[in-house]
Amino acid sequence: MSLAEYVRILGRGPGRSRSLTLEEATGAMRLMLDGTAAPEAIGALLMLLRMKGETAQEIAGFAQAAQGVLPPISSVDLDWPSYAAGRTRGLPWFLLSARLVAQAGHGVLLHGWNGSDPAVRTGLQDAGIDRAETIAEAETTLRRDGIAYLPLENLHPALFALLNLRDVLGLRSCINTVCRMLNPAGASASVQGVFHPSYRLLQSDAAQVMGLPSLCVIKGGGGEFERHPGKAVTVFGVQNGVAFESPSAAVLDGHTRLGDGPDAATTLAGLWSGDQADPFAQGVVTGTAALALAALGYPDAGAKADALWADRAAPRTTDKETAA
Repeated sequence: MSLAEYVRILGRGPGRSRSLTLEEATGAMRLMLDGTAAPEAIGALLMLLRMKGETAQEIAGFAQAAQGVLPPISSVDLDWPSYAAGRTRGLPWFLLSARLVAQAGHGVLLHGWNGSDPAVRTGLQDAGIDRAETIAEAETTLRRDGIAYLPLENLHPALFALLNLRDVLGLRSCINTVCRMLNPAGASASVQGVFHPSYRLLQSDAAQVMGLPSLCVIKGGGGEFERHPGKAVTVFGVQNGVAFESPSAAVLDGHTRLGDGPDAATTLAGLWSGDQADPFAQGVVTGTAALALAALGYPDAGAKADALWADRAAPRTTDKETAA
């Protein structure tokens, strides 16, 4: 099939158009990635999907096709996408959360693109996380440190080009969600943040379609996987292949306003080293890490996150811990 035939399925008009099946979505994405599809057809398909609203089958098919053209990536237990952009959110505290999970012996792969917002990438060095320029370099870094960040433009140039059609079309497309669902290493667990709450269920449903064993999705700070410790958060996702929706109580008392956030003088490096004490920022880090550890199967993830934080100066464990 040509991409025009998939456009026809979506755009035949009221009473005749329909959503793409999983197989059709997979086929359409393969055409968009291999360079054979007309750019006009790509734009039409993406905007028809935006107007209609994407289904879990469509997102899963797109993500599986995008993942399928990547070489294998080893040593990854937890997939951590970072694709929020364009909203002021302060420092990316979740980077320290990811590093904390890696301290427990789990391989954590961060990947992403944040548009014109440089906060995440400029925060990597301060958070003690190396940026890899190739998949091979990411694997080397993962074996050494247990954590690495891989930019989308290096990881998957063709998908990156589709994501950046926003500059041409003037609107975001479902590719933002596809990137969050990419899971390039095929990790058994993934954590994802969204800005719009309705996407929590969409991504949870897509994970089930893809057969992902464990997924945790929250409405996070600026759209990242990062929780506000002074507020309750509803967690959507999949655990052992079964969908769930569960409330997670606030982990700090009396910090429910945005103005009660981290001190402006607190830095990622200062908080990690202990040179700076900031209970709110620490709450962001350990609270976010706890949700990630829960996605990895820890039954008392909050206590584990606190213990990792208290012992963060110790060498990273080389024996991967079993999450019970």
